[in-house]
Formats: sequence, structure tokens, C-alpha cells
Amino acid sequence: MTRAERAAYVDRRLAELYPETPVPLDHKDAFTLLIAVLLSAQCTDKRVNLVTPELFAVADNPQAMARVPEEEIRRIIRPCGLSPQKARAIAGLSRLLLEQHGGQVPRTFEDLEALPGVGHKTASVVMAQAFGVPAFPVDTHIHRLARRWKLSSGRSVEQTERDLKALFPREHWNQLHLRTIFYGREHCTARGCDGTRCEICRTVAGRRRAERVKRK
Repeated sequence: MTRAERAAYVDRRLAELYPETPVPLDHKDAFTLLIAVLLSAQCTDKRVNLVTPELFAVADNPQAMARVPEEEIRRIIRPCGLSPQKARAIAGLSRLLLEQHGGQVPRTFEDLEALPGVGHKTASVVMAQAFGVPAFPVDTHIHRLARRWKLSSGRSVEQTERDLKALFPREHWNQLHLRTIFYGREHCTARGCDGTRCEICRTVAGRRRAERVKRK
């Protein structure tokens, strides 16, 4: 298979496996999604979804969050890890949303990435899932699978994002991002598949890859 053929197969098969693409992080609007994505750094979505109900019961909008003491935010989100940094970011971005954006989550990558604790991946998730803007956030699952499926060299997350955007139709990016994550969690985990075991790996890895793994 050529790289384009592998991409077409992956796109088609993932759409068959996951016709629906629900957002894994519980949220009700762009602000609560932004906070949930920020909390998900080095933390599972499952744990984030256990923590955010208490946090959002205290404050679920920038106005309310800006009034919550940083120590209280830190206490609530401690199970997510990195709580000092995340609490500082949540408090800081809530104030900036009020001061610079009228209490609304901005709808541009530039403005989102200027907020405390918000990097390109977080901004991409918010743009894609809250505002429907085509984006291709690359997490550890996508980075790993893109390399296994020989869709990218995998030298960096930035390179993987560029490679995937070049391979797949722009209108598929948002759903494909989620579908790849779902597949990576369920079928092609870091330890459960060596790049030749799951269905898609067997199809796109090719015989040479399988023989190379077998010899090790």
C-alpha cells in the first residue's frame, strides 16, 4: 500500500467502527470543555469526568470561576495531577476571559493559545469540538498510531499533525481525531499491540513489518 492508500483504508475502516463520535470529556459549553481539556493533561478522561462535576458545581463559567480561591480549585482538581499549575491556569484564564474577551471563550487559535495553560493541542480540541472548526489535535494515541500505520515518521507531534492534515480530507479531521483515539484505546494500545496484531495494523503494516517484528 502507498501512504495515500493506507490513509484511505484507515479513514474508511474507522468510520465503519465508530459511526458516532461523542466527545469523551463531559461538558456543556466551550468554557467547561476548555477546563476539562486543560485538566486532561497527563490524566485520563475518566478521572477528569469524575472531578469536573464538583468543580462545575462550584463554578461553571468564567465569572464564577474567577471568584473561586485558587486554593479551592486546587483542592478539587488534585486527583487530576499537576494541581498547582492547573489551578493557577484555570484561575488565570478565567480572569483573562473576563478582561479581554467579554467572558467568552475566543474562537481563534491565536487567542486560545495566549490563555494560561492552553497549548496548541488544547486549543485544537476546543476549536474542533466546541466550535466545529477543522483541526487535528494529536495526543499520544494518535502520535503512536500514525507511526505504526506508516502515515507519519513520528519524529514530533508537530510533524505528525502536518502529515495527517495533508493525508486526510479537511472535513474528516474532527471525527477522525476522535475515531483514532477510540481505536487506540480499545484495539491498538501501547502494550496490547506491537504494530502487527490489531486489524488495522495487520492490514497496513505490510509483510516486511511483521517479519521484522518476528525476528526480534
